[in-house]
Amino acid sequence: MGSRLREWAGKLIKQFINETSDGMTPESSPAFIDFEASSLDLISSYPIEVGICLPDGTLHSWLIQPHVLWQDWSESAEKIHGITRQTLEQEGLSVSEVAASLNDLLSGQVFCDAWTFDSFWLHRLFRAANMRAKFQLESVSMLLDADQVRRWASSRQQVINQLGLPVHRAANDALILHKTWEDIQLLASGSVL
Repeated sequence: MGSRLREWAGKLIKQFINETSDGMTPESSPAFIDFEASSLDLISSYPIEVGICLPDGTLHSWLIQPHVLWQDWSESAEKIHGITRQTLEQEGLSVSEVAASLNDLLSGQVFCDAWTFDSFWLHRLFRAANMRAKFQLESVSMLLDADQVRRWASSRQQVINQLGLPVHRAANDALILHKTWEDIQLLASGSVL
């Protein structure tokens, strides 16, 4: 199943590249998602921020107010993302509001770069909201061939350097995914960056 999907995605991407002069159109770009979390503990952690980058490059992000059952907190994680639990309690939106917003904006496949963690946090968010996601989370590797997978880390670092954005904030990281994917596609089409 995965190889057929990867083959289909590859053909679709090549079709869009061939149909456009620069290889990039909003329609050919996927949507990307990223989560920040209370910790990296896959038993007790929960999402504290989610950001998305839509195919046209539009960004959205939400701080998530901790659900009453979510108690996990990591001081070391807080030092990385810079979001305090107090900030979440004061400025975060309810799990239901965030889940509904995601469902309003996303459909089909949405891509992330840390599928194990992101799928866990997505599931935890929607379960707490008592809702079902109207989209399917997939690894960005599903969009890439072997050569593109090898180039991903260095291309991502170049994008981070070019954008000058702090990492470990959900919207920034979703934008970095989007721009890295665009750069990888330009490389594949033979265009010079």
